[in-house]
Amino acid sequence: MDVRPAMLLSRVGSGIIDIATYGIVGLVFVLLGLQLTTNEAQLSVVVVVAMALVMLILPTTVETLTRGVSVGKFATGIRIVRDDGGPVRFRQAFVRALVGTVEVWVTFGSAAVITSLVNRRGKRLGDLLAGTYAARVRGSEMPLQPLLMPPDLERWAQQADIRRLPDQLAVHARVFLSRTGTLQPQARVQAAYALAAAVEPYVAPPAPWGTNPERFLAAVLVARRDREYTTAVRRQERELFEAERMRELPYGITDYA
Repeated sequence: MDVRPAMLLSRVGSGIIDIATYGIVGLVFVLLGLQLTTNEAQLSVVVVVAMALVMLILPTTVETLTRGVSVGKFATGIRIVRDDGGPVRFRQAFVRALVGTVEVWVTFGSAAVITSLVNRRGKRLGDLLAGTYAARVRGSEMPLQPLLMPPDLERWAQQADIRRLPDQLAVHARVFLSRTGTLQPQARVQAAYALAAAVEPYVAPPAPWGTNPERFLAAVLVARRDREYTTAVRRQERELFEAERMRELPYGITDYA
């Protein structure tokens, strides 16, 4: 499932902060280099290294180590993620920084802004080549609607053997069901059938023929939720009972203290 893309204003603000931060680092590097250089050739090397540090090395290193966060992105509450919502790696960070040397630094960000305006997810050229986009990580939480068991599937769900779903699959299904009203009809149908097909191997017997995939997902998630809650309650009661027995004196000896 998609994480909500960041707004253009947030991305621009993040870029300005990052450029200022990296620029300060580059300026400090050049000033230190001036203390060590003795001729123009050495100074030229220092300037070239500073430019590579500011435009390529630092952005790549920071986004790789922080999984898509920089000073500007942290300040504006956004993060760079892969198209599948996962954290970026070195390859994606390097491609973004490499393209950014022209897209951001040479064109003063104009190319990035224009590309972001025409892209549905607000991607710049570096994001298109790297397979990433800027996602909101603060202020983007949407309340999830409570899931209810579909009445027509309640009896089936009680008798079905429903194994534990992989965490990522369960989250995708849960988020999908909470945002069906915001999806285009075709995308909603495709996502529903894809998620139902992914969940079906964990359920036996399958749901009745012709069951709506969204109702199937809701029934599975509600059944798993209720069963896990019941298991947790029983485990807690058993632990409390065993702890109480451990506190009792052995062999029925009365404590007269």
